[in-house]
Amino acid sequence: MNRRTAGVCCSLSIVIAALTTGGVAHADEDIRNGQGSAETDAGKDSQNGIYAAAQIRYTGAVAKGGGKGNVTSSDVTWAPPPCWYAPYLGAKDFKKKMSKELKDAMAAPGMAGHAGQALDQMQRHYEDDYGWTDTPGYKDYNVEKDGKGMFWAAVENPDEPDILKRSSCSDIPFWVDNGEAPPPRYAEAIKPEMLAALAYQRMQLPETKVSLAPDGTTKVNLPTWAWLNKAVFDEVEATATVDVPGFHIEATTTARPKSLTLNPGTDDATMIPASGECPIVDGKIGEPYAKGKSKETPPCGIIYNRSSEGATFPLRAALTWEISWTGTDQTRPVGMPDGTIEVVQEIAVEEVQSINR
Repeated sequence: MNRRTAGVCCSLSIVIAALTTGGVAHADEDIRNGQGSAETDAGKDSQNGIYAAAQIRYTGAVAKGGGKGNVTSSDVTWAPPPCWYAPYLGAKDFKKKMSKELKDAMAAPGMAGHAGQALDQMQRHYEDDYGWTDTPGYKDYNVEKDGKGMFWAAVENPDEPDILKRSSCSDIPFWVDNGEAPPPRYAEAIKPEMLAALAYQRMQLPETKVSLAPDGTTKVNLPTWAWLNKAVFDEVEATATVDVPGFHIEATTTARPKSLTLNPGTDDATMIPASGECPIVDGKIGEPYAKGKSKETPPCGIIYNRSSEGATFPLRAALTWEISWTGTDQTRPVGMPDGTIEVVQEIAVEEVQSINR
């Protein structure tokens, strides 16, 4: 891309962003979901059935209301995509929306100079076949191909906290024929692995309370047994789908329990095992306490070496889940960073009372 082309792209990106408030340059993302299903309502033209916007549909174990789930990645460097490009509007719908906004913008007071030139270039790009390197122009907004493809546009991930990353998909809308892949230069075009990451971000795993014996109050230097109910070991799935005429992709992210890590809330404690990580053995973590085992060593547990002196220790229990995904053109599971769910349980530790005779 030469300097002139870069300048044109920058100018047009700035103009299209100024034209809208979350509008024409950003395809709508529907995350109205809950446990089990997330219905979408991707407004379609009643006459020709062409969808007016591509929306991501989330189903399965996803957070209610479309927000972030409760899974924390074990890899601090891993992150879902901050933005992407997705199918947006058919040619006729795009012409109707874009031509009106360009007309309104050009009529605005003081719209001259650099901004006015960028608006003029934008109009010529979509109406008069004006293009530049790697970016062909369009004749009359491609209306002769209506129903044979869609304009794609940028989508911001609403859960990306960094505004610069969130807005980094700054190319203006571009056309993709039905059944064709977006041009290679659009590396952020939505694809199954990106959907898998977005499903991961919105995955809602069951919060797990660790069973303890003694429960709530334990004794100094006596083992506290810890285990998990077997019901927690069911795998959990979340699916993300984009489905519009001529374009369908999906990905399912699957989580399977892997191990339980205990943090006693004080340095004056001995972990069992010493690492504090209790693995799944024969389909279970730890062993339920039974009468008569109070002085035996549990396979998973804690020995507190001092009392909590009338207060409590915050026992943190983090259940680690192994995450993988499958999806369009990817039938074999692909590994993703492990995820964790942490719960805190308050534990009172008392001195053992002895009787002197």
